[in-house]
Amino acid sequence: MRIALAQILSGPDPAANLELVADYTQQAAEQGAALVVFPEATMRCFGRNLAEVAEPLDGLWATAVRRLAADNGTTVAVGMFTPAEDGRVLNTLLVTGPDVDAAYDKIHLYDAYGFAESDTVAPGDKPLVLDVAGVSVGLTTCYDVRFPGLYTALAEDGADVIGVAASWDAGPGKVEQWQLLTRARALDTTTFVLACGQADPAALGLSPAGTAPTGIGYSAVVGPTGETLAALGPEPGLLLHDLDLSLVEAARRAIPVLANRRF
Repeated sequence: MRIALAQILSGPDPAANLELVADYTQQAAEQGAALVVFPEATMRCFGRNLAEVAEPLDGLWATAVRRLAADNGTTVAVGMFTPAEDGRVLNTLLVTGPDVDAAYDKIHLYDAYGFAESDTVAPGDKPLVLDVAGVSVGLTTCYDVRFPGLYTALAEDGADVIGVAASWDAGPGKVEQWQLLTRARALDTTTFVLACGQADPAALGLSPAGTAPTGIGYSAVVGPTGETLAALGPEPGLLLHDLDLSLVEAARRAIPVLANRRF
């Protein structure tokens, strides 16, 4: 299975960000990607009013993403915001493509390092595993990666590949934490982890928006025994990689942590 990680730097304008989705999706599809993962907050970067752009899954922005996926014959996973019942928004990962139309609402909200995502974002409560081109794929978002139990649950639900779409906050040691956590979750679950984050604004000479998490880059494909198979730096870019799914079966024979787990 060929996958692509689209490490973009989204801005405040959903229409401009949709153009990025169109460009990267076309590039990935032309190179044979069956799945293209975009970062969290692709619709609008953090640090701006999210409620004023949030729309339902049948709204104009999501419908345009569906059309892009259909036109390019590939599945797209992209971060957006949908209205919540309590006046906040949901941090939603839309997954759409041939025979796929689903959404995951971020379960673990980023109330850490002085930022309170829960002030404006309501949590989801349902893990998501779906079939993409015959491969069982689980989806997570950013801060979720700090919670091994969610990843184990996805693997137990059949996931051989787990995507994490992020807008990872910058700061001392944060690149190292991102790399450690994504590799650990792959090893915890003996799955491939597709870690796609927002690019680092500083790499383009831009200043972050206050205390909002605007990205560090370093998207990566991690193998089921925890090795980094391919990775980007801090700048925007498109990473393509061919997943050998037989490595999942081999890892689970060699390191049967899911079968041996007692707690």
